[in-house]
Amino acid sequence: MEFNKEVMPKHIAIIMDGNRRWAKVKGKPVSYGHKEGAKTLEKIVRYANKIGLEYITVYAFSTENWKRAEEEVKALMMLLQNYLDDYAKRADTENIKVKILGDISALSSGMQKSIQNCMERTKDNTGVTFNIALNYGGRDELIKAIKQIANQVKNNEIQIDDITEQMISDCLYTRGEPEPDLLIRTSGEQRLSNFLPWQLVYTEFLFIDKNWPEFEESDLDDAILEYQKRTRKFRSKLERKKIWI
Repeated sequence: MEFNKEVMPKHIAIIMDGNRRWAKVKGKPVSYGHKEGAKTLEKIVRYANKIGLEYITVYAFSTENWKRAEEEVKALMMLLQNYLDDYAKRADTENIKVKILGDISALSSGMQKSIQNCMERTKDNTGVTFNIALNYGGRDELIKAIKQIANQVKNNEIQIDDITEQMISDCLYTRGEPEPDLLIRTSGEQRLSNFLPWQLVYTEFLFIDKNWPEFEESDLDDAILEYQKRTRKFRSKLERKKIWI
């Protein structure tokens, strides 16, 4: 697929919705949907790296997902841990840098070890940065950032008037990264579900009526082409900001 390189998104965020729904339609257990969704994710991240995306951020497990059935949560956590262990082994061949966004302190010691190992193994890779939002909640992220800044004020390290948007951004899990240019959500749902509320304020949204396990490389192509149409028609985010200032 040939893209217009001048308006190529650098960062795409994805809410991978529909694993459970897809499995139920197939008459399969929920765990089967999550396993197939993991295969889809691996395929899409590899393709994102191939076409030159710089960042891809996916919503793997939210702070609200703990409310699901205990059996499903355990199965999903085991799947994610195996996924990270496998990814760490293939790090050198795929040149993908893995980062985890979220509060990992609430996860099992085994999961935390897998996370640290995967990030350490891939930290020097130069391909796409693959952000996995794991035990992530957007409001929780903002609360942590506010507390961090409040402590700086309390300790007289900064003054209240010193607080800026950049300072807040620097306290988030995504610090140092560009904000997403495009958000894709599958399964037809049209909400953010507490995903990257600060980072998505200027992002283009695309909602796809297809469950995540059915998502293909061609769907990512179509999403990028749609993004490029919008940026050509409605100008770049920087130009839009200038208009409103």
